[in-house]
Formats: sequence, C-alpha cells, structure tokens
Amino acid sequence: MTPWYRRTLRWGQTNLTEKDPARYDADWWREHWRRTRVQGVIVNAGGIVAYYPSMFELHHRAEFLGDRDLYGEIVEAARADGLTVLARMDSNRAHQPLYDAHPDWFAIDADGNPYRAGRLYVACVTGPYYRDFLTGVLEEIVERSAPDGITDNSWSGLGRDQICYCLNCRDGFGADLPVRVDWEDPAYRQWIRWSYQRRLAVWDLNNEVTRRTGGPDCLWIGMNGGEVVAQSKRLRDDVEICRRAPIFLLDSQWRHDDSGFQANADSGKRLHGLLGWDTLIPESTAMYDAGTPTFRLGSKPGPEARMWAAEGFAGGIQPWWHHIGSVHEDRRQYATAEPLFSWHAEHQDYLINREPVATVGLLWSQRSVDFHGRDTPETTSQLPYRGWVDALVRARIPYLPTHEVDSRFAVLVVPNVGVLTDAQCDELTAYVEGGGRLVVTGESSLYDEWGDRRDDFALAGLLGVHHQGKRLEAGKVDWETYDAHTYLRIEDRSIADGFDDTDVLPFGGRLELVETTGKAALTYVPPFPIYPPELSWMAEPRSDTPVLVLGERTAYLAADLDRLYAQYHHPDHGRLLANLVRHDGIPLRVEGAGVLDCHLYRQEETLILHLVNLDQGGAWRGRLAEFTPAGPFTIRVRGTGSRARLLVAGVDAEVNQQDGWITVGVDRITDHEVVVVKTKE
Repeated sequence: MTPWYRRTLRWGQTNLTEKDPARYDADWWREHWRRTRVQGVIVNAGGIVAYYPSMFELHHRAEFLGDRDLYGEIVEAARADGLTVLARMDSNRAHQPLYDAHPDWFAIDADGNPYRAGRLYVACVTGPYYRDFLTGVLEEIVERSAPDGITDNSWSGLGRDQICYCLNCRDGFGADLPVRVDWEDPAYRQWIRWSYQRRLAVWDLNNEVTRRTGGPDCLWIGMNGGEVVAQSKRLRDDVEICRRAPIFLLDSQWRHDDSGFQANADSGKRLHGLLGWDTLIPESTAMYDAGTPTFRLGSKPGPEARMWAAEGFAGGIQPWWHHIGSVHEDRRQYATAEPLFSWHAEHQDYLINREPVATVGLLWSQRSVDFHGRDTPETTSQLPYRGWVDALVRARIPYLPTHEVDSRFAVLVVPNVGVLTDAQCDELTAYVEGGGRLVVTGESSLYDEWGDRRDDFALAGLLGVHHQGKRLEAGKVDWETYDAHTYLRIEDRSIADGFDDTDVLPFGGRLELVETTGKAALTYVPPFPIYPPELSWMAEPRSDTPVLVLGERTAYLAADLDRLYAQYHHPDHGRLLANLVRHDGIPLRVEGAGVLDCHLYRQEETLILHLVNLDQGGAWRGRLAEFTPAGPFTIRVRGTGSRARLLVAGVDAEVNQQDGWITVGVDRITDHEVVVVKTKE
C-alpha cells in the first residue's frame, strides 16, 4: 500500500484549546471532514498541553480534560472515517511545575535566568527535556493510539538571537560559548553552525523513536516555514531537513504585507527544488483571521484565503485547513474550505507528480542569508531575491528557485548572494563556459563562506568587474533632502526594450563602485536638487561610473534595483530586470492586461499552466475582500497539442497550433485558472 505521506493530499486541523474538552462536537467536525473531503487530520496530543491522560505526572493536562481522552476519541473517529492521523505536538515550552522539578532542562541566558515565553519556560534542545522526557511522550502517544505519524509545531527551540548557557550547551559546544550575538566573533559563527546541527539531531532522534515504536512509516515531521530568512532565524537548515523529510509540513499560514500572494507559490517551488516534485507539501492555511493584526477567533475573508491557497496550488502545495478552537461565534470561516477543497479533489491528478518547465533559475543560499545577511537578512538577502521574483512574475517569465548551479537553466540569476564559496564560484564559471547566461547583482561573491569580506569579487574575472571597496549609499528622498535623487543613463540600447522614449531611468538606490575595462550599458547620474524646481536640473548629466556591465554571456548589475523593486515596485526597475533574462527559449507568452503569476508544468503527455490573477488587491496591505476578474488573455505555450481544458471554468478551449507553439484563449480569470493541454491523443 502507498504510505500515508505519498497519498494524503488534503488535510484538516482543529487546533484544540484547553476549553475544548468541555465543548467539542465530534459529530459536527466529522461532517465537516466529509464536506471538505479531507484525507487526513492533525489532532492535538501533547507537549505544552496534553489532551489525553498521560502517565507522565508533569505532562500538563488541558484544564477542562479531567480523565477524558479527547485526543484518543478524535483519533478513533478519524480512523472510522478512513483518515490519516497525525498527532500534533507543541513541545518547546512547559509550565511551572515541570520547570520547578527540572530547571536544568530549560534554556538560560548569560546571567543564569531562564528564557520565558509569557508564563511558560523554554526548553533547551540539547538537554534531557528533548532527549528523555519528550521521547518518552512520543513513545506513549504512539503506543496508545498508533497514529500514522507525529508532527511538532515549535520543535526547534530558541532562535539565533538567544544563546543558551545551560550546562548541556556548555558541555556540548566543546568550547567557550559566545558572550553575545556578534557576527564578527568566530565563536558565534561556529555556534550558528553547531546550533543547526543540534536541531537536526532532534529531528533524527525523534524519527528514530517513532519508527522504532510505530514502524518504518511512523514519521516524526516538524513543521517548518516557507521563507529562508524565517528558517534561518529559527536555526532550521532547509537543505538538510528536506533530505530527511518524505513529506514537508509547511506552516506558512497567511500572506504577509511585504510579500504578496506570489510568495506562496515561490515557497512551494523552492522547497520542491530540494524535495523533488513527487514529495507532498501540505500547507497549514489559516481559516481564522491571521495577518496584521491577527484575530484568532475571527474569520479570514474568503478571497484572502482562496488566493493564498491558489498560489499554493500553482507552486505544488496541497491544502490544509486550520481553525483555532472547536467552537466559533464567527462561523463564516467554515464556508471557505469546502469549494476550494472540492475543486482540489476533482482535479488532484493534475496538481501532483509533475515537472516544472522553466529556463530561468534564481539562486538562493541559506548560508548567505546567515553570514552575509547577518543582522539584516530581510534587507540584504530577502528583498533582492523577492525583487527578482516580482519582476519575473510581472513579466510572465517562468522561473525556478535553485540552491545549486544547474546547467538546465538558460539563464541563472544571482541576486546579491554575498556569500559564495570558491567551489560555487568555480561551478558558476563552468556554467558560463558551458553556454549558460549569468546575471549577478550587488555584492554577490564578495564574501567567503564565513561572511568575511574578500579583497575583490571571487567572480571578478568572469564578470569583468573589480570592486573598489566602497559604495554610494542613497539618502532619504524628500523635498529638501535629495541624496537619493539619482538616475541611470542608458548607454546600450540592447537592454532597453520598452524604453524607446527615454535615455534615463530613475534610480534612488545603493550602488557598488566597481572598475571595468568593458563597456557599461548603464552609467550613474549623480544626485541633484528636487526643490526648488528652478534648481532641479542635471548639473552632471553623465558620469563614467558603471552600473551595468555586460559580457558575452554575463551581466553584472551594481545598482540594487532588485531590492528597490521589492520595496517600491517602480515599473522601470522591474522591466529592466526582466530585460536582463529575456531570451528566445522562454516557453511561454501571455498577452492581455493585468498581473498574472504563471507556472508551467509537464506531466507525461500533458502541459499544465497555472494562471493566478494578482490584479485584485495583491499589492495592497490588509485583507482581500472581493475578487476583481481579469481577461481576456491569449496564451502561447511552446509545444504541440490538440485539446485543452480550463479546469476552473470547467470548459473546453479551442487550440491553435503553429510553428511549434500552442495558442489558447482564456476569456476570464477570477482568482485563478488552470489550463490543461493534451500534447498527444
């Protein structure tokens, strides 16, 4: 039989509160499981709060539990309905009695004070709490109820900004612990790498326990976030976790104000790049009103939840509804999942086990997030990457995140990946020598594997540029201060598609100062007054400061246009980034007004194209309250085909085939559409 982690595509979770043992309506929730066509449920078992009568006296029972086994009752009902069951843990914190009995199990600061989260105490991942107490709880849960597996919400303990000085850490580190968070301190850098290993050791130990107790498919799977910076801050090594995980439980519940819906599809593609495209990635999608601010018992607007899920489908993510508590006065949240999950169930065969079709790769590095991003990973690492994502989405250019130099890409983008090892630089050189095109921005390769600054770019010879050891920083733009009132002059029209009627582009950002013997395609126009308008003219209209240097198969961009585009979405910046990766081999062309996120896949004799309509509040803060349909669109996909079906509209579409391209029309897209083209009868 196919193991549960390969066949369970839709999940539901009612995250129990301590009050729920007194009010849980099993019949209502079983009917909700059926309505939403879930195949698996995640049931609170233990950790911070136990929902069964644990034999461990200090394993805190839910306040209203008494001697009831609510967890066991829900498991029994789920089994009767033929559902996969995961026992949910939230293990990192504990109540006062457990701390009082075993204070040496808990994390302490440099002054010997315990780390606390509210009234709870934070356990240390290196000590007996994880090694002995929790493993005993895992064994107890598996032996009592035989769940298919166990998952844990906050399994990785303290983040990288909080150092634990307990005896277990002092002994385990093997040297003096760093005295503070200090990226210049070699001890802190070594502690970072050691701390990653400690979390992986927790992962391995828990899996050893659950498999030994429950059989080879009884997995322990910790929940993880979707963005690299968030994972880094929690000391979770994405590459190593994905090597260990036959299924990835993605705890990325809502759209953040600074990213947009498209971030969800990007997370799915990035993780599939590590896991493979046959591995499932269920995602906990909040039906409650998650966001800024969050209302745990309120209902998230249906369009907001649907758009997040639709982008997840486009990136190869499976749905998982999530409610806080079993009783809600705001009952609107119950209506969101049913149509979404029913559509997924009807078309699930097209949503898994497929391979992406893309010719542009976007390089990311968790090590660079750590040792280049340091105290500012969002600004240094995440924004440049996100700027490229948004530019490629806006240009409708299919791309894939990659953490490796992969020759399958016609173009590879390196977005301010400051930390590149010598081996990675050799791989990038070989990639270009093998016929690939390389686009590099900012400080990429200027730092070694520990974040120490090199004298020059490690890629200097390949790119034809040398760093001068300094940069121009932009100031704040207002009517009186104009340090950032700068421009870029177009010197080479080969990169100027869409800029026919201008010789300059707005800039206003940070510029790495470089030297080059090559021809600069863009040069820098220094700042000049904004106010008064009589003085707002270019005193120095041209300089010899290079901004964009083009080689035969390389491009180096010294200006932080990728970071700026993520922040401000100036269309000129996005268009220029897209121009740097355009090539004749791009397999998709989409005509029609609006912002579409386009994801192309191949599945045996079928092409599958996801189109997500982002032209409806996706760029605005807050919640999406209603949909704004877009269209019509003309879709051209490289390939051959005779039949097409629009899965959301539920209609067949006419196919025209000419010169190796398939053309399909899509009249209207409300939230998303999936175009399925049969390439062979």
